[in-house]
Amino acid sequence: MTTYKGINGFAVQSVATDPSPLDEGQVWYNNATYAFKLASLTTSGTWAAGGNLTTNLWAVGGAGTQTAALGFGGYNGTSMSNVTQTYNGSSWTNVPATLGTARYAMSATAGSQTAALAIGGSIGSTPPYVVANTEKYNGTSWTPTGNLNTARRSGGGAGTQTAALAFGGFLFPPSDSAASESFNGTSWTNTPSLNSQRHALGGCGTQTAALAFGGGTPPNGGTLTTATELWNGTTWTSNPTGLNTARNGISGSGIQTLALAFGGTAAGPTKTSATELWNGTTWTSNPNGLATARAIIGGAGTQTVALAFGGLDPSVAVANTEEFTGPGAPVTQTITTS
Repeated sequence: MTTYKGINGFAVQSVATDPSPLDEGQVWYNNATYAFKLASLTTSGTWAAGGNLTTNLWAVGGAGTQTAALGFGGYNGTSMSNVTQTYNGSSWTNVPATLGTARYAMSATAGSQTAALAIGGSIGSTPPYVVANTEKYNGTSWTPTGNLNTARRSGGGAGTQTAALAFGGFLFPPSDSAASESFNGTSWTNTPSLNSQRHALGGCGTQTAALAFGGGTPPNGGTLTTATELWNGTTWTSNPTGLNTARNGISGSGIQTLALAFGGTAAGPTKTSATELWNGTTWTSNPNGLATARAIIGGAGTQTVALAFGGLDPSVAVANTEEFTGPGAPVTQTITTS
């Protein structure tokens, strides 16, 4: 008679807690829940609830990974925030460091939990409305650095703290921008512009291989777009196919060839939970969207291990955090006889 041990050379382990990390095909017996379990691969991505932000915020800046994320700034509906929060994979904690300039709607931000970049943003309802301020975070404090050449809010961003890219955004006087700039750790330099003016777009990737998607186009961001553009370090190229759902206030994570897009404001206008996967050529709608449809969300991570936090639902700030596990990632499945 063929046995599991005969096939694999070892018996099924009996453990009190499920193992982590998981290996595809791994089988074990959980003696606390009295169940046999298996690490199987997902065929589509799923969102699961994470720990809430310490306060309700939308347009909060984000950087880092799913288990080591940074959130900073944002708007709570009445005032701008300069608060900085860290996420450890289960909960958010306020840290002593605060932004030098309280603001929200910064360019989709670049960097890690201990080496992040806050780019531009909005300072409220009085002129000039938008700022060019850029600040660096070193894990302990924020320090001003070289300003953007074009002050803006709600732009896209990519890269690291010392090699970043900022593109698109909303200007004052009110208009949509196609401007693109690169950062060398000290100062910003103008680069060739996006092919279309837009703001509240998604962005991810690196300084030399970035992705821009969605957003609102003129006049004043009122027209939703599915447009997707790729940056090769020299020029932006429009991709023949765009997002499946046109929207602004969209968030994203990942790299130029493996990206994730989630949330936003779609036609209606209505907040959407839509989640899409990018393979370097086309976007595919993921069957499972965010549990909470919302726009202008903070984002961090990769295509397969992402984090979404805060946002507008539908017109009030929320603290909800959700964790994404993408297709192909091992997940725990209980073995049954049915």
